[in-house]
Amino acid sequence: MTLILHSTLTCPHCQFQAQELMPTDCCLWFYPCPNCKQMLTPKAGDCCVFCSYGTVCCPPVQQGLCGCSKN
Repeated sequence: MTLILHSTLTCPHCQFQAQELMPTDCCLWFYPCPNCKQMLTPKAGDCCVFCSYGTVCCPPVQQGLCGCSKN
């Protein structure tokens, strides 16, 4: 299986988009928006900010190793 390691996060507050490299061994719970400085946290039922606001789910979800609702 080939993991996708980059995802574009879209801030729900200001719609700013940033491409980020995702960690391969954990889920990212907090992400400060580079534009408006709001702290993004996962939506209910999601394991991380990539699963909630990204174009690609995090690597643990891609591998089926996480309890995220998008799994």
